[in-house]
Amino acid sequence: MRVDPNYVTNLVSSLDQSQATEQQLTSELSSGVSITSLSQNPVASGENVLLLNQIQQDDSFTQSSSLVTSQLQVADSTLGSVVTQLTQAISLATSANNGTMNVSDVKSIGNQLSGILDEVQSLANTNYQGQYIFAGGQTSTTPFTTSSGATTYDGDEDTNYLETPNGQKIQLNVPGDQIFLSSGTNSVFGALNSLIADYSTGTVDASQAISDTGSLGTALSFVSQQRVTIDNSISQLGSASDAMTNEQTQLIAAQTNLMQADVAQVSTQLSLSETQQTALEDVIAQLNSTSNDLFSKLPQ
Repeated sequence: MRVDPNYVTNLVSSLDQSQATEQQLTSELSSGVSITSLSQNPVASGENVLLLNQIQQDDSFTQSSSLVTSQLQVADSTLGSVVTQLTQAISLATSANNGTMNVSDVKSIGNQLSGILDEVQSLANTNYQGQYIFAGGQTSTTPFTTSSGATTYDGDEDTNYLETPNGQKIQLNVPGDQIFLSSGTNSVFGALNSLIADYSTGTVDASQAISDTGSLGTALSFVSQQRVTIDNSISQLGSASDAMTNEQTQLIAAQTNLMQADVAQVSTQLSLSETQQTALEDVIAQLNSTSNDLFSKLPQ
């Protein structure tokens, strides 16, 4: 009978492999993870990296979306207050234009409008978490100042966007001059400053005051239009954030399925591996006890 002269080496090699397999299966069972190294399953490991990267991108977007949504909500609320102030200003100006007020009453209207101008300017200079929300890209600069009956803008025209992981760009701000100092009859501060001048002496030039009141009404409508832009951005961010959250949930489930060990299957494999290891150890022990003489194990 022909016997492999390397039988002991082969048995030891098989035992080493069995022990390595048992250690791997034990690790999978204790950790619940089926892949612990790149060499173990390169394809699945690569897929796992891609899934983790996408999960991280979705999570980063969701966090950023939450922060900028809060800022947009502040901007929306601020413009709502501006609308309230301008509506009151139009009501006051309309009363002053009816020709029934005396000089003192007209001057009082002018003073009230000055107070509204101050309030609107304060709203236009709203600061959220250390940033002026209507200053364009110059978020550290107070955007609006009024001097000698004229309001100036010290911000810029920059419009910021947040890009979703799928490439959609969502507008995050509207530069302040576009809202409050737009050209023509859309200028909030222009109309307010003109009306204050109209009533400053107590004598009303009716045609001019009525024209300036109309300009303030147009400016009010324009502010409402800009507010719609902000509201749309809030809605888009909400939808995008919900979509990313849902996608993240699906990706986490896929990543879990990819990496999670099948406990029942691993337990069965571990039992078989332990049985194989015990059998190999018994054979080697028997060989050692007979001075590695395999022929003594053969039938006589």
